[in-house]
Amino acid sequence: MKHIGTIIGTAIAGIFVMSVWGAFAGAYGIAGGWFAGLIIIGTMWFLNHAVGLVNQDGAFVDMAVGIGMAGTMRDVFMNGGQVFIDALPTLIIVLIGGIAGGFAAAKLEKYLAAK
Repeated sequence: MKHIGTIIGTAIAGIFVMSVWGAFAGAYGIAGGWFAGLIIIGTMWFLNHAVGLVNQDGAFVDMAVGIGMAGTMRDVFMNGGQVFIDALPTLIIVLIGGIAGGFAAAKLEKYLAAK
């Protein structure tokens, strides 16, 4: 059940980000974008982390993966599979960045532990 909670929690965050954030930013400009970010991410962080909807055992990936997947798949469902193929270069670069960030974090943690 803990994995179902993670899927549901990150999917709800992705749905709200992809459907509400743009509408707020479009209607109220930059202030609307900041407000939507505060309300959506703040509320979803509380539900996912403080209430415990998201599983945080072991290797943990935050809400950004769910939000990214929701955004990617929303566009695939709306516009067809070519959208996913067009997004592959960006997804590959993001994966490389995540690997580099994880490697750097591990090295920094090891360095700080030794210090």
